[in-house]
Order: sequence, then structure tokens, then C-alpha cells
Amino acid sequence: MILDEIIERTKKRVEKLPVTFPEPDSFRHASLEAAIRSAQKKNPVIAEIKCASPSGGVIRRNVDMAMMAGVLADGGCVGISVLTEPYFFGGSGTDIARVKEAVSVPVLRKDFVIDMRQIAETKALGADAVLLIAAVLKDRLPVFVDAVYDAGLEPLVETHNAGEIELALATKTQMIGINNRDLSTMTIDRSTTRNLSEKVRSAGRLVISESGMRSADDIRELRPYCDAFLIGSSIMADKRPDKKLEEFVCA
Repeated sequence: MILDEIIERTKKRVEKLPVTFPEPDSFRHASLEAAIRSAQKKNPVIAEIKCASPSGGVIRRNVDMAMMAGVLADGGCVGISVLTEPYFFGGSGTDIARVKEAVSVPVLRKDFVIDMRQIAETKALGADAVLLIAAVLKDRLPVFVDAVYDAGLEPLVETHNAGEIELALATKTQMIGINNRDLSTMTIDRSTTRNLSEKVRSAGRLVISESGMRSADDIRELRPYCDAFLIGSSIMADKRPDKKLEEFVCA
């Protein structure tokens, strides 16, 4: 399974991390949760800078991170997600700093977090929020959520099924992502958001629908079931990322 391969490579990457990290210079925290909750009229979209993926291969080559971040921020996104996993997604931790310096919107670090050092690393890189995957952390999820808040960051907990929703709701996280992509098969089913969102919303948490949004029709289909959307491939693969983002934001 591709997730197992990614985690194995992540373990080797984490082994090389130092025990401590320096505090970021002049850190400007921006709240992703607040940005989503305060969005009015237009659809809250977290635009993801993703250069490659295991399912799609290379999505966009030679991306200028600062320039792309500016384009997406100007396009009306409420936040920018930066994929920092290097082997399967073509990312780098240094991409966070380039994006953060270029925009004022919240920046989410999206990676495969399996070690507490990655949380300290995330803060040192300058991100505002960090993705935690319930399928990866399992019973360790509550401890990692608390550690993210203790670091002054915000967790976005990613889920894929009802059991993971229960796990996420047992933590303090205010943002729960529902990934429409099955990580074991890499297939997409947008009904995942429709089927799982009610329990999250009834608990007062934010639902962020992830993966599978290709057009304005997809946004309109899922809008009644979620509070925000995390969209990467469709935007990054388009010749005009700004126009594609605008399509989603204004759907």
C-alpha cells in the first residue's frame, strides 16, 4: 500500500531531524480556523501547492513558491497548504518559509507527521497549522493534537471513515478534514464527505472536504456538507491557477 511506503520513507527522514529547533524569527501567526469561520459569501478554499502526487505523478514543474502563493492569495483563498513531503509529492520544508514570506493568509503544513520533532520543525519553518492524519497516528492522535496547540499552532486532523471521525472528535481539534480519497486504493469518492460530515458539524467542529473537487459543480454538490475545501491538483494542474481557484471560490 502506498501509505505504508510513504510512512517508511518518512521514518528515515525523521531520524535525521535534530532534537530541538530554533524559534522562528518574527513569527506572524495567522489562524486558519478563524479565516474559515469568518469567510462570508464566497466559498472558503484552502489552496494547496502540490508539485506531484503518487496517483498523478508530476503535476506542475519548476514552481516558484513565493509567486504561486501570491497568485493563490490574490485569487481569494482563505489559506495555503504546502506539501513538504519530498519523495512522493516533490515538496520541501523550505517551501513553507518562501510561502509565508510572500502572503499574509494562514499557511498549513501538509506532511506525514509521525514524530513530535516534526511539530517543533513545523513551527520553526513558520507554518501556522499542521496536518495530522488519524489513519497514521491512530491512538497517538490526542497527544499530537495537544502538542500542536502547545506549540502555538493549529491542528487539522484528516479522517477517512467513521472510526477516524470518532477518534478526531475525542481530541481538542476544531478542524476535521474528510478526505474523499481512499489512501489504500487512491480512488476518490465525494460521498465520503456527505456521509461523515453530520457528526462533525453537530459537535461544533469545522468540516474541511479534501480531494476530488474538479469543478464548480463539485463545490456546489458538497457545500451543504462542509465548511471549507482543500483543493490542490485541480488548481496546480490548470494553465491559469488563479482562474481555476476563482471558479471554486465563486461557485
